[in-house]
Amino acid sequence: MPYKLQYFNARGTAEPIRYLLKYGKINFEDVRIESSDWPKIKATMPMGQMPILECDGKRFFQSVAICRFLAKKVGLAGSNELENLEIDSIADTVVDLRLKIMAVSFGPQDKKAEGMKTLKEETVPFFLSKLNAIAEENNGHLACKKLTWADFYFAAFVIMFQFGAQEGEKVWEKYPALKKVKENVENIDEIKKWIAVRPVTDL
Repeated sequence: MPYKLQYFNARGTAEPIRYLLKYGKINFEDVRIESSDWPKIKATMPMGQMPILECDGKRFFQSVAICRFLAKKVGLAGSNELENLEIDSIADTVVDLRLKIMAVSFGPQDKKAEGMKTLKEETVPFFLSKLNAIAEENNGHLACKKLTWADFYFAAFVIMFQFGAQEGEKVWEKYPALKKVKENVENIDEIKKWIAVRPVTDL
């Protein structure tokens, strides 16, 4: 089953998908759309957005749904409905934080300074402290006390959280359990290889 992943030339919401594909050693075509080409391509997308995962001639959208599908294929989903609920809760929380950061980053320029201050002092510390406590309870994982796609979903967005915290990688010194989550994923051989060769992008 050949896969084609379409997204911008960025990590963004395609990166957790790339992580799962790499982890599962699933071959895929990593198609990167330049921003300048997006206006003429947008109308051809099922929901006018990316990422898109194409397989068997069908195109699928929504990054969380795609991750959930791939997690089942590569053995990173829960072993029962309650475990899957626990994993989904973490993924949705990561989405909440990501959207709050994106709202400031791509929001009105005249409100950006105030928004960045709120992210640094309130929003990011709130979310990361809560997630850190969960990671402590789960022995360095974010759900089910084991490696799941929740860990991958978080780890794929660390650069965005570093941006929101405005501290770079230093931010993880405050959240050691989350640092362990990050390292647990990034030290997996297939992920480590991908990080070493992936295109360098801001986000």
